[in-house]
Amino acid sequence: MEPVIVIGAGLAGSEAAWQLAQRGIPVELREMKPQKMTPAHHSGDFGELVCSNSLRSDQLENAVGLLKEELRRCGSLIMACADAHRVEAGGALAVDRHAFSAAITEKIRSHPNITVVEGEVLDIPEEGNVIVASGPLTSDPLAQAIASRYPQNSYLHFFDAAAPLVTFESVDMDSAWFASRYDRGTPDYINCPLTEEEYQAFWEALTTAQEAEVHGFEDAGVFEGCMPVEVMARRGRDTLCYGPLKPVGLKDPKTGKEPFAVVQLRKDNAQGSIYNIVGFQTHLKWPEQKRVFSMIPALVRYGVMHRNTFLDSPRLLDRYYRVRTEPRVRFAGQITGVEGYVESTASGCLAAMELARELLGKPPIDFPQETAMGALALYISEESVVHFQPMNVNFGLIPPLGYRVKGKRNKNAELSKRALEALEKLDLS
Repeated sequence: MEPVIVIGAGLAGSEAAWQLAQRGIPVELREMKPQKMTPAHHSGDFGELVCSNSLRSDQLENAVGLLKEELRRCGSLIMACADAHRVEAGGALAVDRHAFSAAITEKIRSHPNITVVEGEVLDIPEEGNVIVASGPLTSDPLAQAIASRYPQNSYLHFFDAAAPLVTFESVDMDSAWFASRYDRGTPDYINCPLTEEEYQAFWEALTTAQEAEVHGFEDAGVFEGCMPVEVMARRGRDTLCYGPLKPVGLKDPKTGKEPFAVVQLRKDNAQGSIYNIVGFQTHLKWPEQKRVFSMIPALVRYGVMHRNTFLDSPRLLDRYYRVRTEPRVRFAGQITGVEGYVESTASGCLAAMELARELLGKPPIDFPQETAMGALALYISEESVVHFQPMNVNFGLIPPLGYRVKGKRNKNAELSKRALEALEKLDLS
């Protein structure tokens, strides 16, 4: 059997390669790192997390929690490595980023059915089955080749940002404290309180700070789920207090009251020596970051802004992530318009599982819309969508229950239960 070519060893590409290889299908995994790096990458390892270490909620009352559980039941490599290298973060799944990526790299490189080929891919191969999982930072030559190959597709893009990091030793624990919101789970977040006066000074500095020049950048081009903190701040004085700095459910043990605002820090490594500032993605100039963020714990790494490119997938792809006019070619990951690490993993998983079924002469799985994986695939391939935008998984993509359940969390739990029951009926081999 000719090997399937998978382009890109991020989360989607690594997951796709794994799913194929586990089913006995040879894979040629092509990755441009370490020969060529992007501004957002820092190592040559596969599955590198560049925006935040959090894979978000791990609870079934949350859609991304359901998606993670579906992936586990599909034998996901990414979820296995995440679970093996998780760090405590309350109800969220967060990982030691370096150990996580190293584990993925080791599993991929040691698999007998996977051959890794290093070097930049400049075009889609003319023959054979291909999964393009080149990611939101697809290199210009490959992006141009894709655009030329599929002229019916409108190439789109939005901007994303990375959050700064701080050292634990730089945090003033005399004023900060460990706690999770509403005391749920273990107290894994460091909470740094701000008085109204401190918040006002910080907000004014943030909204007047100089931004780095990013070609073609406008506030309207920012994806809502990964918005730079300064863009959010410009929407109004109190916007941050209802967003990443909201104090709800965080009582300061020294006063017994909720502060006016709270900056939360989340573990970025297993040792707990490095933390990231929750919700503080930024594209401020580095000196401005130093000046403005010095009002909270000192940084060890500054944020970085990068462009995310995605396809007009409803016009280009079907529910199997296949190109409608050239079904031997599939896309996976954030380039398809699924937004988020877990969602990218899921797209790579589904694309590879369906391709494997095809190559092995089996009927398609056809993940139903009641499942999170199926709902995402149907969203990105729904031709009636006019103004296509990247989408995180959410229960709004899944059909309603058809009966009333009191309470949002209870309703979501029922949706998850139905999804997992539907998944159990599928042949996932």
